[in-house]
Amino acid sequence: MKQVTRSGWMAYGVALVVVGADQVVKAILLGGFDLEDRGAVRLLGPVDLRLVWNQGISFGLFRYDLAWTRWALAAFALAVAAGLAFWARRADRPLTGLAVGLIIGGAVGNLIDRVHFGAVADFIDATRLYFPWVFNIADSAISVGIALLIAESLLFPRRAEGERQGRWRRRVE
Repeated sequence: MKQVTRSGWMAYGVALVVVGADQVVKAILLGGFDLEDRGAVRLLGPVDLRLVWNQGISFGLFRYDLAWTRWALAAFALAVAAGLAFWARRADRPLTGLAVGLIIGGAVGNLIDRVHFGAVADFIDATRLYFPWVFNIADSAISVGIALLIAESLLFPRRAEGERQGRWRRRVE
């Protein structure tokens, strides 16, 4: 079994930071700050704090009304996080580690909400910027992670495995 690469360890570290930041901010906003009872709170600029319980997936898509769908979405998030954690073990680029770590952390952060509360706590309201959804740190991490993976694949395409091995053999011989 292949050992975890340096970029893989970075992915795990980033995931832990994202989960921690997401859950700490949610605990503060739902606890002592009591965002649920305050309603919308204006911040500087075009962003407000407003609690929205998201029973769907990203941006409220696929909302569910049945209890079993909550658990199906939770199981799906767990499977995605586990699959990405397995993939991260062999990440060979720091950008890959960063991107995969962001996605894992976001998926786990929202998974914790779904299991604990029955829905995901979203609180960043940027509707004054004509962005129609309320989101959270975990959602942001997932979106940035996906954007980084796409950018990496477009800007730094990978060589075919045989091509890499061929160059290695020539150097060794």
